[in-house]
Amino acid sequence: MAKRSSLYIRIVEGKNLPAKDITGSSDPYCIVKVDNEPIIRTATVWKTLCPFWGEEYQVHLPPTFHTVAFYVMDEDALSRDDVIGKVCLPRDTLASHPKGFSGWTHLTEVDPDEEVQGEIHLRLEVQPGTRACRLRCSVLEARDLAPKDRNGASDPFVRVRYKGRTQETSIVKKSCYPRWNETFEFELEEGATEVLCVETWDWDLVSRNDFLGKVVIDIQRLQVAQPEEGWFRLQPYQTKSRQHDEGNLGSLQLEVRLRDEMVLPSSCYQPLVQLLCHEVKLGMQGPGQLISLIEETTSTECRQDVATNLLKLFLGQGLAKDFLDLLFQLELSRTSETNTLFRSNSLASKSMESFLKVAGMQYLHGVLGPIINKVFEEKKYVELDPSKVEVKDVGCSGLHRPQTEAEVLEQSAQTLRAHGALLSALSRSVRACPAVVRATFRQLFRRVRERFPGAQHENVPFIAVTSFLCLRFFSPAIMSPKLFHLRERHADARTSRTLLLLAKAVQNVGNMDTPASRAKEAWMEPLQPTVRQGVAQLKDFITKLVDIEEKDELDLQRTLSLQAPPVKEGPLFIHRTKGKGPLMSSSFKKLYFFLTTEALSFAKTPSSKCVNELNQWLSALRKVSINNTGLLGSYHPGVFRGDKWSCCHQKEKTGQGCDKTRSRVTLQEWNDPLDHDLEAQLIYRHLLGVEAMLWERHRELSRGAEAGTVPASPGEAPKDSLAQLLRVLQDLREAHSSSPAGSPPSEPNCLLELQT
Repeated sequence: MAKRSSLYIRIVEGKNLPAKDITGSSDPYCIVKVDNEPIIRTATVWKTLCPFWGEEYQVHLPPTFHTVAFYVMDEDALSRDDVIGKVCLPRDTLASHPKGFSGWTHLTEVDPDEEVQGEIHLRLEVQPGTRACRLRCSVLEARDLAPKDRNGASDPFVRVRYKGRTQETSIVKKSCYPRWNETFEFELEEGATEVLCVETWDWDLVSRNDFLGKVVIDIQRLQVAQPEEGWFRLQPYQTKSRQHDEGNLGSLQLEVRLRDEMVLPSSCYQPLVQLLCHEVKLGMQGPGQLISLIEETTSTECRQDVATNLLKLFLGQGLAKDFLDLLFQLELSRTSETNTLFRSNSLASKSMESFLKVAGMQYLHGVLGPIINKVFEEKKYVELDPSKVEVKDVGCSGLHRPQTEAEVLEQSAQTLRAHGALLSALSRSVRACPAVVRATFRQLFRRVRERFPGAQHENVPFIAVTSFLCLRFFSPAIMSPKLFHLRERHADARTSRTLLLLAKAVQNVGNMDTPASRAKEAWMEPLQPTVRQGVAQLKDFITKLVDIEEKDELDLQRTLSLQAPPVKEGPLFIHRTKGKGPLMSSSFKKLYFFLTTEALSFAKTPSSKCVNELNQWLSALRKVSINNTGLLGSYHPGVFRGDKWSCCHQKEKTGQGCDKTRSRVTLQEWNDPLDHDLEAQLIYRHLLGVEAMLWERHRELSRGAEAGTVPASPGEAPKDSLAQLLRVLQDLREAHSSSPAGSPPSEPNCLLELQT
């Protein structure tokens, strides 16, 4: 049994931020820290006081974390970035509102005395004496202290205070991982109620010392539990009241939700998994449809989460294709109009979206990556809508003339036609498409053709495929490449417009150039030749895509499985430690690294232009090392230079590390390994939330059986399957109740809104 904690974070936007630049504006971005460890950095939005980010993240983190902090920063090219303000959410606050936070909250000032981090290692004991007891406090070492000096370190010392007496350790120069091994003694009076305060400071020669954190020890508790030794988390000074500053630093709109799950052993979930898998294997020929019942009882708000959990569960069981095929049949059975097929946010649509992101993201990168990079690099002005054309000057110096609207429209059309190479690249990518994706589209194509036969519906199977491939996968990735990890930063306004027009062209092709799609935006007419050509290419591509037999599917899947997929790839700068003097650009060497589940390798030239930030690399390394039994519990964050480590000044090169290995905070990515037990737990949690509705349906079916009637629609589950499911839920509830952590918390009734 293990407790899993995850944090859903959506950083929406900011407003009324203060100007930090001489231009009267700012270049804001956000940094998210979990217990002072940076895990997320958003894109920078240039020259604005009301930035929009719209970035979503899922973070897996240890259940013992304390706080999540959001820092709004102003990026500066020539100096240190400015801190605008922060929002801090303690774990207890998040845990007390499992539905999460949503809304605007004021940024508060960043107080240096509150920005503490790290831990201190203490040994505490009360020793009996002839006249009075003595309190002995041994200050051993500290780790991960905040760097306060320009050299990226601190000069820490410890001040121990008790009942008006103060004693101090020696100063350790240039270290955030100091070692003191000094002991102090204080005389205790009988029945003493005072506290022992251990403060850590950064020593400065000319300015006042900087506060690094403190630990407060209850003497009465120590006398009962003595002796005590361990690592103590450094705490800040008490938060100062800043009500008069509220609103002066602007506001941040956030959505934050913490989810704690107690995951039972795999054997506990087997009855639930086997029951659901049995239903999927039987398909529409089975006696009942629990999958249909799950869709019926799932609200719109949580349908995406349920679809993703079910998809991952069946993907791990090798039944993703069968699960999606069942959903296709269920939706087709209740659809009579072809123009509404797979256009709603049904369980089939949401599950297929998740499936393409999990199974097809690498394929999307291979097809879209070169085109997206070209659009970002060219930064051309592109506009087809005459009402939005901006006329600009063209020509040589001294001979400028206004560019006509017709010239802008023609140049824009030419640029977009050139980017139409995307459709050609797509048509050539049949063999690169994962076998399980091809097989799933084959099932979709066949089911739709069976449901809507005849010449008048010739294009319907093609449109069904493109409704997912183009409209729900490729087009969103073109419009928001950062959200699909195609680019590190959001596009500027000009590039965004180019991407939007390109996505519209892909959508028109995906709609098979129907009259309805042409009538919506007549100004897209200059691209009609490209769209018509793209329709022919796309139909030929889909015909080849779905032409895969069972044997070919297995052979192709076996070939692809032999190649370890990259978890992360991109450029990193390696510091050359042999150089002297300040760290100049010449002190670094640029190499391109490739991390797979089997190895970490590098080369001098890239195979792709994907740029990965440090926290993404750390997250990827932690994931592939999660089952590494030889993973060290500590390490040295510095380098061994001369005769000692630069971080803690330890002279033994092979000595124990001075900082603990952080392996628990990771960012959720599309290519994460499947966690079958967690997905089963999440499905159980959802079913527990709709258990009352399931029991109501069970009673309806029982009354129908007594009256001699049978369920009228194929989507209704019979009594025995539903009764089995209810028994499984009861068994899982009892398993949770008997676990040390007790039963899972019930879902709250409301969402806590942040202050506006």
